[in-house]
Amino acid sequence: MHIVHPSLDSYLIAHSRPAADDVLRDLAEETRRALPDLVSMQITQDEGAFLTLLTQLTGARLAVEVGTFTGYSSLCIARGLAADGTLVACDISDEWTSIARRYWRRAGLEDRIDLRLGPAVETLRAMPQEESVDFAFVDADKTGYPAYYEELVKRLRPGGLIVLDNVLQGGRVVDEAEQGESVRAVRAVNATIAADERVGCAMLPLRDGVTVVRKR
Repeated sequence: MHIVHPSLDSYLIAHSRPAADDVLRDLAEETRRALPDLVSMQITQDEGAFLTLLTQLTGARLAVEVGTFTGYSSLCIARGLAADGTLVACDISDEWTSIARRYWRRAGLEDRIDLRLGPAVETLRAMPQEESVDFAFVDADKTGYPAYYEELVKRLRPGGLIVLDNVLQGGRVVDEAEQGESVRAVRAVNATIAADERVGCAMLPLRDGVTVVRKR
């Protein structure tokens, strides 16, 4: 299911700001070359601009990313942070994040990004249980989404945002014949968010579906 018609891709990208610079373009190209079978895990340029804008709008000083991959989204978030801000980046792969670290250094943002390798739910549970997170982005294993959401929303400050990627699963969320573990987990977190009185939310047809959650 094409949420956005492919013929509109270049138009969307051309009308999104900030535009990708050489760092982001080179990172995207290296990811395509080094990990061709996994390149769909990398967000697109327009979604990156969306993350930067949302991070700026929250005035984020503490951001959390669940699922770093090769670092495209973390660069976009880090660029939107307040001058003294920090991004806690959670991933399990040293191989993927070794690419990310090189581009964080090249962009002059390495000191703003705190990479924590290991199961993300354990990383989140080890964080202080106080409402201190300003912004969070979730783009990792879909079976973990319900747990990631619950750990993050407890730590999100009032007015803070959580953004969850891939919430439409290529349209499979509306096909009851689709009963794979990942699709069922995404359906579950979508239903939880829609019924959660702690937050307001909007699900958007951006790429594979993005939900923006704001804590009341």
